Amino acid sequence: MSVIHNYADAHESVSGKQVEVSDEVLAKLAACSSGSLTTQLFKRGFRQPALVGLRSMTRNLKPFAGRAFTMRFIPAREDIDTYSTMTTKPNDDNLQWVGVEQIKPGDVLVIDSRNDPAAASAGNILVTRLLARGAKAIVTDGALRDGSEIAAMSLPAYAREITATTRISYHHVADLQVPIGCAGVAVYPGDIIVGDADGVTVVPAHLAEELAEVCGVQDDIEAYLAMRIASGEALWGVYPPSPASVSDYHAWVAAGRPAIPSIIGKQED
Repeated sequence: MSVIHNYADAHESVSGKQVEVSDEVLAKLAACSSGSLTTQLFKRGFRQPALVGLRSMTRNLKPFAGRAFTMRFIPAREDIDTYSTMTTKPNDDNLQWVGVEQIKPGDVLVIDSRNDPAAASAGNILVTRLLARGAKAIVTDGALRDGSEIAAMSLPAYAREITATTRISYHHVADLQVPIGCAGVAVYPGDIIVGDADGVTVVPAHLAEELAEVCGVQDDIEAYLAMRIASGEALWGVYPPSPASVSDYHAWVAAGRPAIPSIIGKQED
């Protein structure tokens, strides 16, 4: 397979039809909870869109949504993955540098590290370059190195582990902008990656605009229902949203969203 280096060509080759997700839709998705996204995707037949087992390495992570730029690793081979491949100019044995330099504003670098954290998928210098190029995040189902430096950066970073071991010890970058698996989930170039402090969710690009709307509504309704449960009401008839509780929600909104007393945080006498 020839390596595809062009973002638009890669997306076209995967789906047959390029789907452009606007920055406005990305902003709406970034404000949606992971719970609502996974629930709405489940309703549409997507059983497991969450990247299970990955954790945020970023201390002050802000929710984000961005377009997937994919990178696929295979096992390293001793006669190919040597330190001499780490040149300061492009070469086919160091596609990681090539990929990083193709990142566009709004992209999320998603790395298929074969769920292997034995060596780092990237370190602080590559993450710094991603930040400078306008990336929204880096996601790997392997490990990252320079964990303390990456943790202090504003670019969200997700991985299984932190390790000092260099990538070329165990990983070879075989492809850019092809369908990959990351943490057991299929990710296609241009899919929307939504992340928060709880984890990462993959949203197919053609569903992004629809989910941005319905998840925003679901989040608002469920915030209201959570306040009712926190006031002491039972689950029955309240959650999951019943026709009556949805009607109550609309009446509450029409009334100006009055405060609902909560039992949470109250101290016993």
